[in-house]
Amino acid sequence: MSDLIGYLITGLGLGAGFALVASGLVAIYRVTRVVNFAQGAFAVLAAMLTSSLLGAGLPHGVAELGGVLLGALAGLLVGVVAIGRPGTSPGTSLIVTLGLGVFAYAIEILIWGDQPRSFPGVPGVAEVAGARLQAHYLVVLAVTVPVFAGLGWFFARTDLGKALSACASNRYAARVVGIDVRRMGLIAFALGGALGGLAGVLTTPVQQVTFDSDVTLIVNGFAAAVLGGLTRPVVALAGGLLLGVAQTLVAGYGGGAYQVEVALVLMLTVMIVQATRTGPVPETVQ
Repeated sequence: MSDLIGYLITGLGLGAGFALVASGLVAIYRVTRVVNFAQGAFAVLAAMLTSSLLGAGLPHGVAELGGVLLGALAGLLVGVVAIGRPGTSPGTSLIVTLGLGVFAYAIEILIWGDQPRSFPGVPGVAEVAGARLQAHYLVVLAVTVPVFAGLGWFFARTDLGKALSACASNRYAARVVGIDVRRMGLIAFALGGALGGLAGVLTTPVQQVTFDSDVTLIVNGFAAAVLGGLTRPVVALAGGLLLGVAQTLVAGYGGGAYQVEVALVLMLTVMIVQATRTGPVPETVQ
């Protein structure tokens, strides 16, 4: 039983990182209708920079904040390239984000090399109901929950959040009332970058990061986001936590080599179910 509890809490901590990546995908897709396949790169860049800043002697908190800000800046730059030109279709923007995600490999290898990096998080071991686990997993959960609560408040209570929500609901109506939809899209990309960066700095102390770690992050983040149709952050949180627990249980009782397969199977299953519920596409009238 203690092993099961340990796996569950560890899985929730792992899933919280997936949920943050997923929430960035959702924030961008809701406003722009673009699936940002560079989302995982934001987490890697933030983690790499945080590692360097800590190595240079900066204190914790400052270094992590620098990593999150780099993620936000990277998100903004990706947004400028992907949607900055008027008339760019979501499909074209998707391909652009994929290319920029691959381009990020070159930047990461040039600056930080190709060796795994990590940095210390909260030290020690926590004991919960007889289960012993790294205390940092509890920190990941303790940060993620208020972040999602803050996102809910931001979208519901602030003028900027309401403008972003208006673009998500009806882009045409948002334009009619004077909202700059393209600017909102760039803000959404910056927000997505910050959320991805936060995922990177939170999870790197318990999982080493390399230049290609974005593949695992984007696969799991996209799988979690798909549960909510890429539009509902709360469902993305639930999907990320579910995915993290499932992968940890598979690794604990089966084999760690099947963790990514769990995400792919879950994602494909949800997509098939959603496509079935949508029903056939009506024929075009000639």
